[in-house]
Formats: sequence, structure tokens, C-alpha cells
Amino acid sequence: MMTPLLTKLTRRDSLYGLGASLGSVAFTSLLAAEEKKAEPLMPKKPHAPAKAKACIFLMMEGGPSHIDTFDPKPKLTELHLKEFHRTDKMQSAMSSGKRYFVASPFQFIKAGQCGADMATNWKHLASVADDLCFYRGCQVDSVNHPTAMYQMNTGNRFGGDPAIGSWVTYGLGSENANLPGFVVLPEVSHPQGGAANWGNGFLPADFQGTPLRAKGLPILDLAPPRGVTREHQRANLDLLATLNEYHKENHPGRDDLTARMESYELAFRMQAEVPSLLDLSKEDKQTQALYGIGEEPTDAFGRRCLLARRLIQQGVRFVQLYAGTWDSHDYIEKAHGNLVKQVDQPIAGLIADLKRTGLLDSTLVVWCGEFGRSPDNGVRMGTAFGRDHNPKGMTVWFAGGGVKSGHTIGATDETGSEAVECVHHVRDLHVTILRLMGLDDTRLTYFHGGRFKQLSQFGGQVIKELIA
Repeated sequence: MMTPLLTKLTRRDSLYGLGASLGSVAFTSLLAAEEKKAEPLMPKKPHAPAKAKACIFLMMEGGPSHIDTFDPKPKLTELHLKEFHRTDKMQSAMSSGKRYFVASPFQFIKAGQCGADMATNWKHLASVADDLCFYRGCQVDSVNHPTAMYQMNTGNRFGGDPAIGSWVTYGLGSENANLPGFVVLPEVSHPQGGAANWGNGFLPADFQGTPLRAKGLPILDLAPPRGVTREHQRANLDLLATLNEYHKENHPGRDDLTARMESYELAFRMQAEVPSLLDLSKEDKQTQALYGIGEEPTDAFGRRCLLARRLIQQGVRFVQLYAGTWDSHDYIEKAHGNLVKQVDQPIAGLIADLKRTGLLDSTLVVWCGEFGRSPDNGVRMGTAFGRDHNPKGMTVWFAGGGVKSGHTIGATDETGSEAVECVHHVRDLHVTILRLMGLDDTRLTYFHGGRFKQLSQFGGQVIKELIA
């Protein structure tokens, strides 16, 4: 006698089935909690008074060059095309052969009343410079894209751990029961390392990031089939719930069954709220123009930035946007130049719009890549100048959410090779983001593998210089 498929479905089978349809979106957003009678994404009190209620994380995949964006190095003009010798272990990991210092092809200005350093091609971001806090002291461990992406997103270079958005929703829940608590807005192709960059890891799958498709319908199968009314759906769900409850009583310990029951309910609720949320035409023309929507090359990222604001406005706790790739090993002037054109106006529009709507004070905006770039060009000569990976020097900037706006914190050395002032490992950056959202990394733990685990792995410290 055949065993019904439902009793054979494992948690791993369920996770392998995740995709971009409405049912899978709901599945990634609402699975059974350890306390089965409690809604896992219900709002929770923070550990301490929070500076921010929500976070928008702008991930520039590929490693944008701090030297060519927000950390000018005049010394490189003097050293241009002089031979460069590495003193660290990166030499064996990167390209071999002779290497040469390379000056930035971009000019810099002092933007805003605060005098923030900014390359002149950031024409729109310069208008909100006084709302930004630049941090030049962050360091990571890896020179490889996938492992560095995992570390920046999850704290673990080797993947498999919960993303920072998962930890935030685990600690705070969501303010809207009809939407996922952690939403991801990727490029058409996923970043290096794939969906593990926003996975729930060892946390319950309630807290996994929910990706929305970059092209076409953000969520497939959002509308019910033709001829099926919401009354019909409600009656079917009620009947299914009754049958599933009976089945669950005879199969104790099957969390995946509870998860499917919960996911159906969230899908039903999302059908009512999500269509209007995703309809950006409801925004006035002035707001759309602020983000560069309807124009090229800003339309795609502008739409994601505006959608991020709308998601936060509706109670989503953590939204991560991807833009890239910034991996400019050559032709950095053209490559970085084109990428800045795509994101400059949308990001500046996002900051200005959050401020206009009164959301900036309660929303933490983070901009970063997985590492910075080196001051040298590797083995390439001629006009195709680019830069290699650099885990010891990078720029991260913040806005809103209780950070010191109009300040530049930390510094790299005269060539941008390494952070030398207010130096902190990425674990401290993570701990600081959690603290701004009212979460204590030492208390935000989950028992797994025989010990209590946390985002910082083994503990970190708050970067107090960043907090207002």
C-alpha cells in the first residue's frame, strides 16, 4: 500500500521546492514556530530602546571601490604606474606578476555642509550628503566573492547561517501579518552564492528572506484562478485545515505540516494586500521622477528603491536590494561610471523620500559591498585600469536610524590599502546594526548544534562612534 506523499515530505524537500510563486513566497515567510500556538512573526519588544524600526540594506555586489567613490587618495596620483609590492597574504590569492599603483580616474568634491568626500559622478547623492554617515574602518576576511558575500550577509564565510535580515525578523517579528517580514529585491540573476545570502540557516524557515522577481510579475500566481472567489478559497482553506488538523494529531512532531497550513493562510491574506502594494503607478509622477522611474538607466533600480520604501511603510521589517556587479578588474572608469548612473538618482531619491515622509528617522539605510578594492591595477597595463579585491579597506555608509549624519568615521591609509583608524571587523558592523534596531547580539541567540548561536558568531562590540 502506497504511503501518501504528504507523510513522506521532509523539511529539506519543502525547502528545495521554494521558488517565486505566491505559494512559495508564503512558504518562505511563514513556517511553524517552536511554540506552535504562537505566531512567529508577531511583533516583539526590542531588548533596548531602538533607534530604527526597519532597515533597507543596499547591497552593491562585486565590491565597489572605496578609492573611486567616497575615499579619495591623492597619493595615488603621485604613485601612478609605479610598481606596487604587496605585504599581505592577498598576493597568492590574486593575480600574480608585477603590479602597479593606479590613480583614480574620477575627480572628487566636498559635498554638503559636512564636506563629505564624494566622486563627482555621484551627482544626485551629493544633494543628501548631510544625511549620510560614512564609515571607512570596516574589514572582512575573504577576497573571494561568494565567501565574502556570505560573511557580509550572514557573518559566516562558508554559508548556511541565517542572514542578518533573518536575525532581525527573528528578534523583532513583523508589523504586518499580511506580508513577509524580510523581503529581498535581487537583480534578474541572483548574486554570487545565490539564495543562501538571504537564507534562514538554522533558524525556523519563517525567517527566510522572500525574493521578489526583478522582471515581470514580482510574485507569480498572485491572483486566484478564474472563477474562484475569495469565499470559495476561504471555504476550501477551512476544509483543508480541518483535514490537516486531524492528520497532524496522528503524526506528532511534523512541523512541516503546520508550516504548509500556515503558508496557505498567509498566501490568502497576501492576495488582498500585495497587488496594491506592488502597483507603483499609485505613486504620483513627482515621486516616480524622484527615483528616476521611466528613465534609463535608472528605471529598474529606481523601481526597487521605491518598492522598498512602500514595503517599509507597510510594516516589513527588513528589505535588501541588490545592484551590481561592481567587480571592476579593468575599465573601472567605464564600469563604475555606468553603475553609478544606474543607482545614484534612485538612492538619493530614496533618502529624500524617506525624509519627506517622516520615515528616515525610524529607518536605517545601509550601503556597502562585500569588500573594497586595491590601490593597484594587477598585471594589466595600458588604459584598461581596474582594481583587485581588498578585504582590509572599504567604505560603508549609513543614513537615518540613529546614526551620526554628516560625519565620516574611520580612515584608510594614504593609498587605501588598509583601514587604520576606528578599525572593526564586520562582526562589529553587524552588532551595531542590531543595536540600532534595539537588539542585543548577546541576547539574540538560537540553540543549534549543541550551543547558543548568534549573528556575530562568537561576540562583537558596538561601533559607538557611528551612533548619534
